[in-house]
Amino acid sequence: MTSIGTGYDLSSSTYSPDGRIFQIEYAAKAVENAGTALGLRVKDGIVLAVEKLVQSKLLVPGANRRIASVDDTAGLATAGLLADGRHLANRAREEADNYRDTYRTAIPTKTLAERLAMYCQAYTLYSSVRPFGLSSIVGGIDDKSGEPNLFMIEPSGVFWGYRGCAVGKGRQLAKTEIEKLKLEELTAREAVFEAARIIYSVHDEAKDKSFELELTWISKTETNGKHMPVPRDLQQEAERGAKEALDAAMDDD
Repeated sequence: MTSIGTGYDLSSSTYSPDGRIFQIEYAAKAVENAGTALGLRVKDGIVLAVEKLVQSKLLVPGANRRIASVDDTAGLATAGLLADGRHLANRAREEADNYRDTYRTAIPTKTLAERLAMYCQAYTLYSSVRPFGLSSIVGGIDDKSGEPNLFMIEPSGVFWGYRGCAVGKGRQLAKTEIEKLKLEELTAREAVFEAARIIYSVHDEAKDKSFELELTWISKTETNGKHMPVPRDLQQEAERGAKEALDAAMDDD
C-alpha cells in the first residue's frame, strides 16, 4: 500500500489517489486473522459452522459464541472482532423485530442481509466512525417460499448470495473443499458432517491455538424450519468423523 503514512488511511471517508479506502482494507485484514466461519446451503436447509479459537485455557467452554440466532428462522455467523459481531447480531434482531411488527411475518433472509449490508456500508461513510472489523454469514429459511437462503456480508457493505461460502483465516482452503461438494444433493444432517470435516481440515495446529467447533442448523425436516444448535450427540459424532478423516488424510501423505 503505497499511500500508507500519507494520511489516506486516517479516515474511512477519505479516498486514496487510486480510489481505495484503506480502513476497509484494514477491516478485511481483521477478518483474515480470525477463525474460519462457513455456511452451507443444502436442499433442505442451512448449516453454519465456526472455528472459535480458544485464547485461554481458563475460558468457560461455550462462552463468547460467534453464531447468533437472529429470528426463529435465521442465524448469523461472524468472523472478525467479537464485540463487532455482537453489535451486528443485536442490530439484526432489531431489524427482524421491526419487520415482524410492521408486516406480521418473519423477515425474508435476503431482506435481512440487505438491511445489515446497508448498516455496515453506512459505517464507511463518516470520519467519526470506523468500518466493522468482521464479515458475516446470514442463513435462513423463508416463511413464504420455504426455500433456504445464504448470504455473506463484507466489511464494505457488499453482500452476495451463495450456495456455500467461507470467511476468516482458512477461507481459501474451505472454499476449495466446499466446491467439491454437491450441495444441492446433500441433506442438512449430511452437511453437518461435511462442515465439521472442513473446519477441522483448515485448522492449522502448528500456528493456531486450540479451538471449539460451533455448529447450528436450520432445516425443514430436522428442526421444523427453526434455527437451532446442532444436538450435542450429533455434533460429537461429526467431530469424531472429522478427526478420523483428518488422521486418514495424514496417513496417506
